[in-house]
Amino acid sequence: MLARIIGVLVVAAALAACSAVKLAYNNLPEVAYWWLDGYVDFDDAQTPRVREELQQLLAWHRREELPKIADLLQQAQALAPGEVTPAQACVLYDAFRLRLLAVTERAEPAATALALSLGESQVDYLARKYEKINATYKKDWLDRSLSQQREKRFDQFLERSEDFYGRLDGRQREMVRQQVERSAFDPRDLDSERRQRQQEALALLGRFQAEKPSSATARAALHAYVMGIAEPPPGPSRDRQRQLRHEACGNIAALHNQTGPTQREAAARRLQGYLDDLRDLASVQ
Repeated sequence: MLARIIGVLVVAAALAACSAVKLAYNNLPEVAYWWLDGYVDFDDAQTPRVREELQQLLAWHRREELPKIADLLQQAQALAPGEVTPAQACVLYDAFRLRLLAVTERAEPAATALALSLGESQVDYLARKYEKINATYKKDWLDRSLSQQREKRFDQFLERSEDFYGRLDGRQREMVRQQVERSAFDPRDLDSERRQRQQEALALLGRFQAEKPSSATARAALHAYVMGIAEPPPGPSRDRQRQLRHEACGNIAALHNQTGPTQREAAARRLQGYLDDLRDLASVQ
């Protein structure tokens, strides 16, 4: 849990292009601490260790990962003026995913130490947090009709696309709508898989409390849990993950190839903005 949340926070902050998010990146240890505290309610002994580990993780990410992300953004910028194939989109998609996995791997020792230090009341606190998350997801997605779910996804995709390309015309908007309608995404699948991962996490933490494993044994178990999310074992979950990846790459390429010169110039400027932000962030010592 710790590794995944840290990874999401760090990479999301690194890829956003605005002064507010740059400020958030520089203050990420504090932001991440309170985020994580909302899951497990740190005690007085855990708090200073977690804060210090988050500071060290950000320093590592700034030094080691920001240049790699900048390289990927430059690759995307080089593709922006022309046509893009689904395969090219997937190359970048997978490369960014590897950067996220690098963060989770770096965070494993700290995540292991924290997991081993959690008490029974904190695991119960985490279980209640999961219940709240699931209730919110149910309200936001599962309680909606199919048409309402699709409209919500359309609005999300449209906002992201227009933030990148500028306003989409009617034909492009219709393409996005058709992509949503044809999508294999089913919020019930996501809900089911997330609940299963939650139960696996709670069981893993419970086993740590009962068996008191060595740090090496616990880290291996935590690593296996995280990698099981990143690359599920053969079965329906892996099939859905791969199908959605293939779908996303095709959708990205199809929309880009329907954009005009002005929109592609806007995309290139947006990517340059990302690069400028990364350079600013990397320059902070």
